[in-house]
Amino acid sequence: MPTISPFLWFDDEAEQAAERYVAIFPNSRITAVARYGEGAPRPAGTAMTVSFVLDGLELQALNGGPMYAFTEAFSLQVSVPDQAECDRVWDALVEDGGEPGSCGWLKDRWGLSWQVVPTALPELLGDPDPARAGRAMAAMLTMGKLDVAALRAAADGAGVPA
Repeated sequence: MPTISPFLWFDDEAEQAAERYVAIFPNSRITAVARYGEGAPRPAGTAMTVSFVLDGLELQALNGGPMYAFTEAFSLQVSVPDQAECDRVWDALVEDGGEPGSCGWLKDRWGLSWQVVPTALPELLGDPDPARAGRAMAAMLTMGKLDVAALRAAADGAGVPA
């Protein structure tokens, strides 16, 4: 059976990024590091590839040089159970040079895009009442980091003229 996993291209900080990511997410670990040898395009001993697991998802990272950069066309989505975990993950990912985005998106310090999504969001957006779902969507579109209480209040019509 084939195995599919994300393969991330970094300039020269794949190992540092993997170390940071496994520190943020529970049930995560670095599983292998292959290093460049003598005569390679990077200094001997520098990490070439890093294999790691983020809460069950296997990923690979490569120190491949500056030729390619991450774009928002690819992101990792993190489903979080509540506001406290949303805040913890969001804050950890934007720490040390990351950039907050809109609608729950952000870029970490290496430029990798992430979506930090409380489980309440898809529930609210999928509400069988289209008016509730629409109000939740309108509220989400005004947010950076998602605010579960504000999303629920908006869905319930709080602050909406009668």
